[in-house]
Amino acid sequence: MTIREDFLTTAHTALGLLRHEQVAAKWDQPSALPEFGVSGLAGHLAYQALPLPSMIQAPPGDEPVVPLMEHYERAKWTDLDLDSEFHTRIRAGGEKLASGGHGDLCERFEQALVELEKSLPGLEDRGVRMPHWGPWSVALDEYLVSRLMEFVVHSDDLAVSVGVPTPEFPCQVNETVIDLLTRLALNKRSGIDLVRALSRKERAPQDITAF
Repeated sequence: MTIREDFLTTAHTALGLLRHEQVAAKWDQPSALPEFGVSGLAGHLAYQALPLPSMIQAPPGDEPVVPLMEHYERAKWTDLDLDSEFHTRIRAGGEKLASGGHGDLCERFEQALVELEKSLPGLEDRGVRMPHWGPWSVALDEYLVSRLMEFVVHSDDLAVSVGVPTPEFPCQVNETVIDLLTRLALNKRSGIDLVRALSRKERAPQDITAF
């Protein structure tokens, strides 16, 4: 399986969760994430695919294409507080995407995936960037790695929020996501902390989170 196939598979799994009747039933309730409603969290989940058709249709810019880990280092959002301007904007963006209601969001998510199933397979591994990023881009396939992480993490958030089982993702998707989260955690934790967490429960630190 290629990263593009993994992305489409994972996105369809996330869409299946988004369509769950419990998501619709709890649409206006708080989510498991502080300051996020279920609708806004659902919008944020869908956002991991919704902008991509436009991103890959746009002509490549002249900004540098940086490795994914350098992107996270430049963005620095992993160290920001929940009430920061960045996270406030993320929550507002999720709510805006969900403002048309549950059915509308599901329909637009599905349409984006229909477009991506046609366009992604033959596309060169060129630089892509989100509008709110700084003056850099990330290679498409590395960008999709970051979206896998977002889909898996926020699918769990949404499932917990509405009281349904978290979807099962393919083993290779979990491997990719865990690899990325481990590398991000190493930016904040010592290597031995992660080794102990995975090998020595009697010496495992209480917190090895990447964010």
